[in-house]
Amino acid sequence: MAINVPKEYEVPLYLFHQGKNAEAYKLFGSHFVEKDGVRGVVFRVWAPNALSVSVVGDFNDWNNDANFMYKISDGGVWELFIEGIPEFACYKYCVETPWHERRLKTDPYAFHCQTRPDNASRVYEIDGYEWHDEKWYDYKKEHPHKNMPVNVYEVNAGSWRKYEDGNVFSYRKLADELIPYVKNMGYTHIEFMPLTEYPFDGSWGYQVTGYFAATSRYGEPKDLMYFVDRCHEEGIGVILDWVPAHFPKDAHGLGRFDGTGCYEYEDPRIGEHKEWGTYIFNYGRYEVTSFLLSSAMFWLDKYHVDGIRVDAVASMLYLDYNRNDGEWIANAYGGRENLVAVDFLQKLNTVVHMFHPEAMMIAEESTAWPNVTRYPIKDMGLGFDYKWNMGWMNDMLSYISLDPLWRNYHHDTLTFSMVYAFSENFMLPISHDEVVYGKGSLINKMPGDYDMKFSGVRGFVAYMMAHPGKKLMFMGSEIGQFDEWNANEELEWNLLSFEKHRQLNLFFAEVNKFYRDVPAMHENDYDWDGFQWIALDDYKNSIISFRRIAYDGSEIICVCNFQPVQHDNYVVGVPEYGIYEEVFNSEAEEFGGCGIRNEGELKAKKKKDHELNYSMEITVPPLAVMYFKLKKKLALPVKKKTTAKKDAALAKLKAEKAKKSAKAAPKKEAKAEKVKVEAKSAKAEATAEKVEKKAEPAPEKPVKKAVKAVKEETPAPADVEKKAEKTEKAVKTEKVEKTETAVKAESKTVKAEKPAEKKTTAKK
Repeated sequence: MAINVPKEYEVPLYLFHQGKNAEAYKLFGSHFVEKDGVRGVVFRVWAPNALSVSVVGDFNDWNNDANFMYKISDGGVWELFIEGIPEFACYKYCVETPWHERRLKTDPYAFHCQTRPDNASRVYEIDGYEWHDEKWYDYKKEHPHKNMPVNVYEVNAGSWRKYEDGNVFSYRKLADELIPYVKNMGYTHIEFMPLTEYPFDGSWGYQVTGYFAATSRYGEPKDLMYFVDRCHEEGIGVILDWVPAHFPKDAHGLGRFDGTGCYEYEDPRIGEHKEWGTYIFNYGRYEVTSFLLSSAMFWLDKYHVDGIRVDAVASMLYLDYNRNDGEWIANAYGGRENLVAVDFLQKLNTVVHMFHPEAMMIAEESTAWPNVTRYPIKDMGLGFDYKWNMGWMNDMLSYISLDPLWRNYHHDTLTFSMVYAFSENFMLPISHDEVVYGKGSLINKMPGDYDMKFSGVRGFVAYMMAHPGKKLMFMGSEIGQFDEWNANEELEWNLLSFEKHRQLNLFFAEVNKFYRDVPAMHENDYDWDGFQWIALDDYKNSIISFRRIAYDGSEIICVCNFQPVQHDNYVVGVPEYGIYEEVFNSEAEEFGGCGIRNEGELKAKKKKDHELNYSMEITVPPLAVMYFKLKKKLALPVKKKTTAKKDAALAKLKAEKAKKSAKAAPKKEAKAEKVKVEAKSAKAEATAEKVEKKAEPAPEKPVKKAVKAVKEETPAPADVEKKAEKTEKAVKTEKVEKTETAVKAESKTVKAEKPAEKKTTAKK
């Protein structure tokens, strides 16, 4: 350690070289200081293999030899103080490589940069903004985001809206226009595609050159702070897209910063993404770890953002990502896992949660890597708060793109997400990636005619809002934009002059507010306590129904019809006996739908359906998604005595009567016996001739007629019948039994015996 390092920087510098400095931006870059009573700027940069480094800029006419820096650590940190430099002054570092080549590089830690196509760093005072979001931070601490509605509106700042001349809105203009719109639409968060400085518009911000600089396309850093502050005052969170997976090869950027693989791996088999034309960070180098940790913390510390969405996590985790055999190097254990990248991500989430426990860390991760969202971190888990559910996204966009005629053959695609829904803390994304490159806009993914496409969007979004998991929707979907997103053009806001598009926009606002205001729609997002299938097997009709349950037990019943077919008197199981009501319908007339609704009260029936004790009958409109809730519980009706109990009571009563008439039984016994014998004789005579001739059994119908005839010819008196039922010995006399035996032997038509059997049912 050099002796000219200020004492207060000795520890930060040591931690930087150990990969443990998460505030390296306070040490590196350009900072206004006062030295010996003179105000100026101190510059510090890391270039471990450089032979020399100098500061060049508009303050020294870009003279490479005017202001050489001093090496202040054995690890390759360089420093220089220059007095009299004003804010916004442009500068670069002239770095001499081991091969004596001199290259102009922008400051990796710069807080501000020139606007493309220029690319110099600018001196900027990052401190001094007066924040007004204390209440917002207090609210976040009292309301953990996992228990709250999270409905994200993804935005590209340069193409959301523009001036008539084609110029982009500034951060402050966006604050005036975007924030009120998002609030009115019912979204809870705005997620910006990367705002870290980038040179090429066509990269949409995903090829970063300034990891500490808010892009100057829309203003200076404090303008972005103003935007975030205004969001917080309106109760809206801000999420930034962040790219630690790779960086571009632009000559002025991080690539080969000191002539060698400084921030990246030297070996292209692990150091490059050929498909993207980018370098890969060397996560095993301590100084790179400090750099990236500090970048993430910087946006949380200085810009008060509420969350960070980490781009392309899958590309960080696997050494063979987008590589063929022979194009990658296995880890120390022979596996494909990038162990140093895993270690970095674990450190990242640990540090962020330590200093900003209320922040949201979101992973764009598309593989089956385990425990991406488990915290505290265990084994190979990563410690994120949320993971984009790419499986759900791919399945559902595939499903809704199908002609409804074929959807019943793909019903498992619709229901499969619930097999793994609680394996991670998921966020359901319909992002910018799904509406470009020929994939079609959301509304154009829907089959059918003009009206059917609108119905399809409404139904899909209403289903999405009820599905477990936080939500994200890319801008433009809410106005029914038919064209794919074009980063060079603003959204087609003129569509709102057409009624159908205005109605769709209203639908988005209302369903968003319903999701936000009804606890059952967003609580219990990550365990089975918040979800229960009612019916997932009605594949013939492409209908599913399920329950969403809040912490307090209140719930919403969701019924989804993915066919353009109406169903009347459709039975849905419900958990309570009471009055239900329809509280939301995607096909409501005000949304441009068919207007078929379930008006009034829906009384549950005491009839089981799909393992629920009660059910209700509803009308299901075509392509509709409906929400129902219990309006009023009803007391169950008094249970009536069962048939068995009734029979027992009657049997008891008959037995008592039989006992009372026991003395009279002998007098009537002979008469009853005579009646029985005559009946049996009549039946025997009716079949005797056929028996003697050994004829085949008579057809069923004639036999039945014969039985009927016997019944008509031998009616038993009611009093005799009653007594016969309870006095088996009196009725079943030896003589009758013999007659029955004879009849059975002579005829196979057993049915003719039934009248007598019915008269002797005392046991019953």
